Amino acid sequence: MSTKPKKKLTIALVSDFFCPNTGGIETHIYYLGECLLRRGHKVIVLTHGYGTRIGIRYFTNGLKVYYLPFAVIYKSNSLPSIPGSVYWFRKILLQEEVEIVHGHSAFSAMAHEAMFHAWCLGIHTVFTDHSLFGFADASAILTSKLLLQYSLINIDRFICVSYTSKENTVLRANLDPNKVFVIPNAIEKTLFVPDPAQYYSKPITVIVMSRLVYRKGADLLVEIIPEVCARHPTVQFIVAGDGPKRVPIEEMREHHKLHARCEMVGMLPHNKVRDVLVRGQIFLNTSLTEAFCTTIVEAASCGLHIVSTRVGGVPEVLPDDFITLEEPIPSKLSEALLESIRKIETGELISPTERHSRISPMYRWPSVAERTEKVYFSAMKDDIFSLKQRVDNYVNCGMCFGIFWIWFTVLNLVVIRILDVFDPRSNYSESKKKRKRVR
Repeated sequence: MSTKPKKKLTIALVSDFFCPNTGGIETHIYYLGECLLRRGHKVIVLTHGYGTRIGIRYFTNGLKVYYLPFAVIYKSNSLPSIPGSVYWFRKILLQEEVEIVHGHSAFSAMAHEAMFHAWCLGIHTVFTDHSLFGFADASAILTSKLLLQYSLINIDRFICVSYTSKENTVLRANLDPNKVFVIPNAIEKTLFVPDPAQYYSKPITVIVMSRLVYRKGADLLVEIIPEVCARHPTVQFIVAGDGPKRVPIEEMREHHKLHARCEMVGMLPHNKVRDVLVRGQIFLNTSLTEAFCTTIVEAASCGLHIVSTRVGGVPEVLPDDFITLEEPIPSKLSEALLESIRKIETGELISPTERHSRISPMYRWPSVAERTEKVYFSAMKDDIFSLKQRVDNYVNCGMCFGIFWIWFTVLNLVVIRILDVFDPRSNYSESKKKRKRVR
C-alpha cells in the first residue's frame, strides 16, 4: 500500500553570508538548499549584493538566489532597516509564494529582518543559530537582551548545530527548549578524501585553518608555533586564513626566523581547502568559542589527527581516537601537539583511510536536509500567532524595550497595509494562475 507523499514546500533561506563569500554558514546554506531541492521542495536564497553581483542568479545546482541591493556596513552585514527592506521582502515572499522563511546566523541583520517581515505577512519562520555567545562581556549581554531575545521570541522553530549551542541559545534568548532542535553541520565527503602518500611523507606538518581573529584563538598561535618548533627539530606549520591577527603571527615568524617552517597561505576558496589539508598529518584548532567547527570534520575526513581546544560543542563532534582535546592554554596545547607528533612517528594513530571510512557516514547533507524538513513540517502544523500573542510575547520579554519592538511591529504592519493597497496580494495569485495556464 503506497503512502501519500508529504506536501512540498516553498522555502526561503536568508542570510547576509552567502556565495561568493566563503565560510561555514555559506557552505551550509548552499548544500542544504541543494539537498532540499532534491527532496522536491522549491528553494530560494535571499542575501545582499556582492559588488556588481546584484539581482537574480541561478546556480548550477538549481538554486535561485536573490542578491538584494542592501548597503553593507561591517563584515558582510547589511545595514538594518526594517521599514526600508519590507518592500523587497514582501514582494519576493509573495511572488515566490514562500511558506517557510529560514534565517541563518544570529549575526545576520538580513535574517532577523526577513523573519520579522515573514510573520507580519503570516508566513512560518525557522531560525538556525551557528554561533556561541558569552554571558559576561557587555557586547554579548546587549546582543542577547536587546536583539536575540526580542527578535526570536515570535519565531516558530529553532535549529542549533550542537547540544552546547542549544543550551546557549535557549538561555540567552529565553526560548522554549521544546521548540529547539539539534541538527549538526555536514560536509561533502567526496571533496575531502585523504592522500596517504602525502600523509606518510616527511617532515610532519601541522595545519591551521581559520579566520585569524581573537575568537578563533589566533593569539595562541604566537606562543604555540615557536615552542613546538624549538622542541621538535623538523616539524612544520601551514597557516591558512586571514584577519587582523595575521600581523602578530607574521611578526612571530620574523622574530624566531621561522619562515622556512611556518608557511602563510592566506584565505582559501573552498575548492582549495582539501589540497592544503592533505599536506599535513595534524590539524590544530585553537578556537576560544565554537558551536560546532565544521573544519575539524573536513580535516578528519582527509585523514588528519585533530588537536583542539576543549570549548563549546567541539567535544561532541568527533570520536575520542580522532581528537586530542586540551584547555586553551598555549603550554598545554604545545604538549598535546608534541604528544600527537610522537604518536604519528611511532605509528600509534589510526590510518587516514580508516579515519575517512569511519567519518563518511557521520555527517551527511541528505541527512541534515531530511531532519531540517521535519522541523519545517513541525512549524507548519502550528497556527499563526495573532497580533495580540506577539505583542504579549514582547511585553513578557521586558516592557521597556518591548515598547520599541511593538512600535516596529505596528509600523511594519502599517507599511504592509499601504503596500497591499497599491500592490494587492491578489495580483500575485493571478500571476500564479497565468503561469499555470502557460505551462
